[in-house]
Amino acid sequence: MHSTPFDMENDLAPVPFDRRICEMAAKLKNAGIPWKPHVGCFIWDRDEYISVPSPFPERIYFILNLGRFTELLGSIENIAEKLIWIPTWHQARELMNRLSRQQTEEKRIIKIDQSMNLDDEYAALYDMLLQVLRRNS
Repeated sequence: MHSTPFDMENDLAPVPFDRRICEMAAKLKNAGIPWKPHVGCFIWDRDEYISVPSPFPERIYFILNLGRFTELLGSIENIAEKLIWIPTWHQARELMNRLSRQQTEEKRIIKIDQSMNLDDEYAALYDMLLQVLRRNS
């Protein structure tokens, strides 16, 4: 069996594969986003720690087998340190809900402009999550 790379022209992206979202995910990491690597996460290998080619653009990988990533990077802690988690829309919303419940101040209501295109909506969600992380630190 051989690998079939993601086709940017014809396939529906599970997360936006553009530099803007990757850089926003890096800001979330720097702000202390709580994350333990696990199956079902998209990650960005910005600094090229992984020698195996990615099926996705921009050196984005999907953790299907966590053991394979620990083989490549040594430990779950190394994965979290060296790679950048790109939360899916659902993961970002779930994390927003968890962080909002932890706040002692009034719960923030997330409102996203329905006229936004999908990538801008996703970026807006990341921006809101970044604001919450900074406020909580």
